[in-house]
Amino acid sequence: MTITFETKVWEGDWEIMLKTDRIKTMINRCYHHFDEKILYVNNVKDYKKVESSIRPLIDEGILSKYIIVAEYVDEALRHFSLSPEKLGKGYYYSIAELVSIYLTQTKYLLHFSGDSIVSPWASRNWLNAGIAALEKNQQIKIFTLTWNYRYKEAKKDSQYCDRENVYGHNFSDQMYLIKTEDFKNPIYNEYHPESEVFPSYGGELFEKRVYSWMRQHNYLRAAYRHGSYLHRNYPKEAWKQKLSIALNSPNLFKQ
Repeated sequence: MTITFETKVWEGDWEIMLKTDRIKTMINRCYHHFDEKILYVNNVKDYKKVESSIRPLIDEGILSKYIIVAEYVDEALRHFSLSPEKLGKGYYYSIAELVSIYLTQTKYLLHFSGDSIVSPWASRNWLNAGIAALEKNQQIKIFTLTWNYRYKEAKKDSQYCDRENVYGHNFSDQMYLIKTEDFKNPIYNEYHPESEVFPSYGGELFEKRVYSWMRQHNYLRAAYRHGSYLHRNYPKEAWKQKLSIALNSPNLFKQ
């Protein structure tokens, strides 16, 4: 079994991601060996400056490589029968994820947005549990940790549950574990009316298109009941305020 860890940076977060131990902590909390640890770079003003900040992470073995999203946009869109016009305003929210899926060569892909991280209290076996869920039931196409300790909310929104997970149709690009081959297919041109729950400012974004595909085929997402990931938008210039430790704190997400 082979698996890729990937995350991404853009102009609004690359400094806190690359000038703190954020990425190292993200990976360490997975408690797993990765065949690839990839950083996708998208929509930054000074690529040379960003690349110079990435190199120490590669030298230390924290990352295996980085990829400039813009270099693969045309290939990825053509592969998925998409275009900037089809994605509309969702293009900027979606293109890094689409390029990542297009380029991934391992059986599994684990994705985290830059502002999402595994809780320090999650079971250390969570990723193995996720792989097991995907292998056990072909109806399950996505695995995730529960978001921000909202276990009761996750159960309420689910179709059913067992000891390990709750199962439903929802999807978020904040965190997901997938079988790459399922998402390499041209699945992003389907529509389901309930996808209109996604905010209009995002256009026809990746999240909305995946959700529509899942609903059309009655596919499920498994959300783990024994661990959470934390998501919090970065305050402006958060790295300068030395907030990286605070952003990882579970106390920010008390229920």
